[in-house]
Amino acid sequence: MTVTESEEIPPRAERAAQCLERVRELLLRIRAAREVRLEGINGVAPRHRHSAVNLVHYTAVRSEDVRDLQIQLAGLGVSSLGRMESGVAEHLTAVARTLAAVAGLPDPQLPDLDPGLLPGEDLRPGPVTLARNTVRLVGQAPEGRATRIMVTMPSEAAQDPALVSRMVAAGTDVARINCAHDGPQEWSSMIEHLRAAASDLGTDVRIAMDLAGPKVRTGPVEPGPRVEKIKPERDATGHVIRPARLWLGAQHSEDVPAVAVAPEQWLAERTVGERLQLRDARDSGRTLRVVETHDDAVLVEFSKTVYFATGLVLRTRDGSEATLGELPETEQYLRVATGDTLRLLNSTEPVQVGGPSPVRIGCTLPEAFQDAAAGQRVWLDDGKIGGVIRHVHAGHMDVEITHASPAGSKLKAEKGINFPDTDLRIPALTAKDREDLAFVVQHADIVNMSFVRSAQDVADLLAELQALGADSVDITLKIETVGGFEHLPMVLLEAMRWQDSGVMIARGDLAVETGFERMAEVQQEILWLCEAAHVPVIWATQVLETLAKKGLPSRAEITDAAQGQQAECVMLNKGPFVVEAIRTLSSVLERMSGHASKKTDLLRRLNACEDFVR
Repeated sequence: MTVTESEEIPPRAERAAQCLERVRELLLRIRAAREVRLEGINGVAPRHRHSAVNLVHYTAVRSEDVRDLQIQLAGLGVSSLGRMESGVAEHLTAVARTLAAVAGLPDPQLPDLDPGLLPGEDLRPGPVTLARNTVRLVGQAPEGRATRIMVTMPSEAAQDPALVSRMVAAGTDVARINCAHDGPQEWSSMIEHLRAAASDLGTDVRIAMDLAGPKVRTGPVEPGPRVEKIKPERDATGHVIRPARLWLGAQHSEDVPAVAVAPEQWLAERTVGERLQLRDARDSGRTLRVVETHDDAVLVEFSKTVYFATGLVLRTRDGSEATLGELPETEQYLRVATGDTLRLLNSTEPVQVGGPSPVRIGCTLPEAFQDAAAGQRVWLDDGKIGGVIRHVHAGHMDVEITHASPAGSKLKAEKGINFPDTDLRIPALTAKDREDLAFVVQHADIVNMSFVRSAQDVADLLAELQALGADSVDITLKIETVGGFEHLPMVLLEAMRWQDSGVMIARGDLAVETGFERMAEVQQEILWLCEAAHVPVIWATQVLETLAKKGLPSRAEITDAAQGQQAECVMLNKGPFVVEAIRTLSSVLERMSGHASKKTDLLRRLNACEDFVR
């Protein structure tokens, strides 16, 4: 409500009485919402019943715009509802009684808010309930830091217990193992190393395992020739400052590539300083100098670019010959530009580069061709390429590219495809997920469910866990689709049937689906809804990513990491500098723990709440 200079402001008591009536209407609204959702509330675990009630209360209030009321309350010096998430009814009741006192009215008669609720645990303050649920899910907070740290285990963790120990010592509270990579043997080794490190360091590390879920990807592209280009390093003037190197035979150092040679005995006959001749894939004559020898390998270096190919012949000055073994196929890509048509095929047959127009590539999800419609958006490769569907047929769909790099964008095989406007009728639990669950429930503390779109997805996971007798395994629901976000209240209510659950804001796919410009508000809305449900949140994706991968963070990443303290846990991804990233994140979160942020949030209507209370 705004007032111009010519308008007369009503007396304070009158304004307080008007606000009291509005608050009374909100209390009636949350009562009605409880009646609508009573069966679902009574169906949750008794320990979560009051949390389920509070979630319904919050969605009832957030299903309409109350910003004008907030402004009026602030003008009266009364709580403006900005921090009511964890205890809505108590907050509204306190505001109503305060308004009655300001208005000079007797204690207001407020609606009875308990229509048929089954008994649950003794009511306790919302922040206390959230803190308890957080400890049960991700363990006790370390000294000096309230926010836990989850870290994705790299494949190297299966062979390198010392790396795992350094990660735990740096501040890892929860270890995440992604079932989309490696396999049971590697997972077992990682867990063994984690348990040993936690025991040695006297700390508690929870194990969380990600189910891969139904990730939609581009199909294969026909590989290029088995050729590898290796070139020396040159300065700005073109002079060689470091010659190129190659192992012939076995690979004796990870930073230098290797290629097999036949016969192997030929390698054992080579001597340091010897020069080998070959004509490369371009038929250019090249000389390779032997700089190191082993029984099973020879290290050579050269000062000119060489295109190595399968079957090339190496010769010595005395005429002795050997043949290069099979090199890996070259990964090829398509190129698309704004205005192009990209034809997504209902097939996973490899496509040719430079084939017929329009550019074609497969899509790994057949259901997309049944559910997608013209006018809906499509994003590829983590949002690097975007377009709009123009035509859909049983065997293909044509997408007009509307977003790409100015010079055109590369599109490779195995890149993600997102359909943010399409209601894809696919279960979040795949056949592989069900197979992996058998391992997860035997070894992990938490199972992370990917691509949750609906309450039914959660119900499917709970049924599978019950069938496996896995009552002690907790669940975390990854919100990474528009559907998952829009159905979050129902998803949370379904998850409350289980003993302990959390939500991960998977900001990678979620940002692609919602649009990058909406990501900040969407993640804030998820935080609000989860706080109302007293459900712990994991803040994930690209936290300190350049630090983990390159050793130096950007300023924006430090700010983002600091904002992560709004959640109960922050997730780091893997990278060569992950130990440094863990230490930095721990330091940032410790510093933020000393700052209390009490801001007022303006409560406009949330679309995610509207259908839930009707």
